Amino acid sequence: MCISASLYSEHVLDGELATMQDTNDHVMANIQRDGTYSVVPRIAGGEITPEGLVVIGEVARDFGLYTKITGGQRIDMFGARLEQLPDIWRRLVDAGFESGQAYGKSLRTVKSCVGQTWCRYGVQDSVGMAVQLELRYRGLRSPHKLKFGVSGCARECAEARGKDIGVIATEAGWNLYVGGNGGFTPRHAVLFAEGLDDDGLLRAIDRFLMFYIRTADRLQRTAPWMQDYEGGLEALKGVVFDDTLGIAEDLDRAMAAHIDNYEDEWAATLADPEKLKRFQSFVNAPDTADPTLAYVSERGQPRPATAEERTSGAVFIGGTTLAVRS
Repeated sequence: MCISASLYSEHVLDGELATMQDTNDHVMANIQRDGTYSVVPRIAGGEITPEGLVVIGEVARDFGLYTKITGGQRIDMFGARLEQLPDIWRRLVDAGFESGQAYGKSLRTVKSCVGQTWCRYGVQDSVGMAVQLELRYRGLRSPHKLKFGVSGCARECAEARGKDIGVIATEAGWNLYVGGNGGFTPRHAVLFAEGLDDDGLLRAIDRFLMFYIRTADRLQRTAPWMQDYEGGLEALKGVVFDDTLGIAEDLDRAMAAHIDNYEDEWAATLADPEKLKRFQSFVNAPDTADPTLAYVSERGQPRPATAEERTSGAVFIGGTTLAVRS
């Protein structure tokens, strides 16, 4: 599925592509332990306006969702029922938000510090670069998820060297690190290039990512892909910077095509009545809420009730307006 999605820049729910998606991509949301879904709008570089915060707050309040700021500097809203997803996303899309693709094997986030704009130690505009990178690579399907970080100085507040793509500012330009990740086997990213200007940085990341997408195995992250690649880091540098395989122009064109053809998956879905038909909890009662869902309040927000709480007679919270029932 992820290989096909990365080769063809089409909507994941178009035609036969829809039949190859897993549970999350199938409805463009991450399923949670109680069968509801999370909603994660894109917040490029972690930068959001007060107006944007208000919209997210109003949506979460009106639909009774649990909210949490994620480690990737986004706001995650939990507890959305399947039939609520289009209504939630219509509100968000109308306010200028787009899918953060937390459900996809694709770019997730570009974490950043505040950089030289505010920090007295910053030497480059890390927020501006993070926003540029996120908007450039948003929607890029790949063998596995991709995480970026951009730090405005060597103090590394964005933890860029723990990411698939890490960018650290110096007075001489940008240092590029690749192949970091968390997970079961954490890896530090390794230095790939030093002192790059903006154009050189983008060109290097373009080629590295597209070469990874075309050669990595299914569900293989950048770190093990680099480890397995014949010739290792130096061979990859040759492909990216010296065009040792003679494919640099092809990689550049492929990335340019992705950027030019990008469309937000949720905005496209809302405009397609056929795609919207899949967002029903019950085929014969599409607007009926799942009666098995039950919640309790914890620290001022709803969370799924445990089995013990369901049988203890505790107060449950359910529905889009947080009506209380006993």
